[in-house]
Amino acid sequence: MNKHIAGRHFELTDPIKNYIENAIDSLEKYNLEIISVHCIVSGDTKNGKKGYSVEFVVNLKDKNTVVITQRDKDVYAAIDLALERMKKSLRRFADKIKDKSGNLSIRELESEIEEAEEQLDYINDIDEDIVPMDLEMHKPLDFEEAREILASDPKRQFLVFNDNEGRLRVMYKRADGKYGLY
Repeated sequence: MNKHIAGRHFELTDPIKNYIENAIDSLEKYNLEIISVHCIVSGDTKNGKKGYSVEFVVNLKDKNTVVITQRDKDVYAAIDLALERMKKSLRRFADKIKDKSGNLSIRELESEIEEAEEQLDYINDIDEDIVPMDLEMHKPLDFEEAREILASDPKRQFLVFNDNEGRLRVMYKRADGKYGLY
């Protein structure tokens, strides 16, 4: 991997160069075949405010290039923020490649199996709380028939049915003893 660090309107000191080089070295963990990394640190003076701009340009195999620019008052903070954004972008890119190839490590497979088992346990817990109910929507009902069915069962609070025009309706018991209709 080629590394190029430059300063514009800003003198790069050895600690800053070493900090950037260590940051660039941390990008190798994504196994993306990085060809080169260019880092440009600029001293900005816009609107009378002093600040720094850091730009990372990462050239990847197969003509893919990722460019991140970050501004901040502190040069180290700008480097850190740009680096975090670069890592996030490279992580997404690595995940896309991994998803396309379908190759997963054993650890990743184990974690996916654990997640699936947790979801299955959650679904089983929900299934115990859900009681299926027959909606009896096989024939259309008049509003009077729906009201009689609802009035005949004291436990039932509402009734879902199709009216004679084929529209789905809901009739419910109101607090004042009357019936509402949607």
